[in-house]
Formats: sequence, C-alpha cells, structure tokens
Amino acid sequence: MIKYNLTCECKCTFDSWFANSQEFERLRRNNLITCIECSSNKIKKSIMAPSVSNLKKASNDDSKFKKNIKKKVLEYQKFIKQNCKYVGENFAQEARSIHYNNKKSEGIYGKATAEEINELHEEGIETTTVPWYHKSEN
Repeated sequence: MIKYNLTCECKCTFDSWFANSQEFERLRRNNLITCIECSSNKIKKSIMAPSVSNLKKASNDDSKFKKNIKKKVLEYQKFIKQNCKYVGENFAQEARSIHYNNKKSEGIYGKATAEEINELHEEGIETTTVPWYHKSEN
C-alpha cells in the first residue's frame, strides 16, 4: 500500500491509499479518481515525504513508559502494605467475613483465584485486582 497526497485543478488537496503506484496511474488514466470538493477527475499526485519511524526512540519511549508504570505499581503496593492487612490465600474467606458480619476493616489484601473473585462479585462483594511485583522481580 502507498499513500499519496493528491491535488486537484481547483487546488484542493487530499490523501488517498493505493495498492501501488501502477494502480494509481491506472485509476487516474481511467478517470476513476475524483476530487472530494469539485468532483473533477483532473488529479495529480504531489510529492510526499516517506513516513519513517524512529524505532530506537519508540523503543526508548516504551521502556520509559514501562518503568513509570512499574514505579506507580510499586507506590500502590507500598501504600497497600502500610494501610491494609495481608490475609494471603484466605482473601475470599476474609472478604466474606467482613461483608456478611458487617465487620469494620481498614482493608485487606491477599490472593484469590479468578473463580473466587467472580463469586465475590456475584455476592455483591467489591474487590479490585492490583498487579503485584515481588521482590525478585524488582
């Protein structure tokens, strides 16, 4: 595919995609390309600069983005650890206990399977899944 900047005799410019340069020429010869403003078929292609991406910059930006996300997740983890009780594998049981027994809780965190989380949601118990980095991943 190739993208051309097209110009009409009325000075209107617009872009269009073609399978290749020969396809553009074939369509133009057969008067099948028309201006989007005046419907004229007297269309010329203008010179276009190729679109060249800077893969190194994109990779660098992606790396910075990932590092920033990881930094934020680690900040959330620190907050959760300081303000909530770790209940480990008993998360679903503890969440039910708090919900059904109207227990006052500062908050809990732990581990639960996707099935357990779905069951809690079906019971009207709100949970949030947070990505978690372990020390070995830092």
